[in-house]
Amino acid sequence: MKTAIIVPCRLASTRFPRKLLHPIKGKPLLLWVAERIAGEAPDLPLFFAVDDPLLAAPLKAAHFETILTSTSHQSGTDRIAEANRRVGAGHVINVQADEPLVTGGQLRQLDALLDGPVAMATLATPFRTAADFANPNQVKAVLRNDGRALYFSRSPMPYPRDLGGRPDDAAVAASPCLRHLGLYAYKADLLERFARLPVGRLEQIERLEQLRVLENGYDIAVGVTHDPTIGVDTPEDAEKFEAVLG
Repeated sequence: MKTAIIVPCRLASTRFPRKLLHPIKGKPLLLWVAERIAGEAPDLPLFFAVDDPLLAAPLKAAHFETILTSTSHQSGTDRIAEANRRVGAGHVINVQADEPLVTGGQLRQLDALLDGPVAMATLATPFRTAADFANPNQVKAVLRNDGRALYFSRSPMPYPRDLGGRPDDAAVAASPCLRHLGLYAYKADLLERFARLPVGRLEQIERLEQLRVLENGYDIAVGVTHDPTIGVDTPEDAEKFEAVLG
């Protein structure tokens, strides 16, 4: 199998307890994500790496394939590495279980990035508002000239000194800083190496698993997408998604 999509699913959530089971129009958030992926990429095998039978139940009822994984994993990438030992895909696309508006174009873009020399890829999109730029739940990405990641952070970066650190919406939209999306792709050998690496110091501080890859000297290709998306990190985000549904 060349490419598979594996969605890591964790029951616990600090900012939004049990958010993947949060009902939106009578359906758990997780099921909205599952149906979206299946509709956008019907040609790619789809698996859900869950850490609790409570998450598996609604997926199995809707005929999605689940893999029960350890509860001790420190990151979603660790969980996917365990699941792919069963799946056996050469390329793995990781869609976060709280990204209900992922598009087929984004998934194909990720897979195409892995056809190059890098072993990991992700996506980002331009910021549009200063409020999002200041929000620590909106992860920031800055890139090298070759389109590979230089750093990811929850802090606004780079610091706009000439604006006193307080950019307006127009300045944010023109900034080289991008909003990172919870979408990744990996070659299988990097997944296995990742699972054996110790949790990095920067990863511990920022709580961003992709920093473990950068800390250990691996490149991450970053594709820019303009497809609209909503990452559900808080109850307010869930309300925004419900409003999109109409």
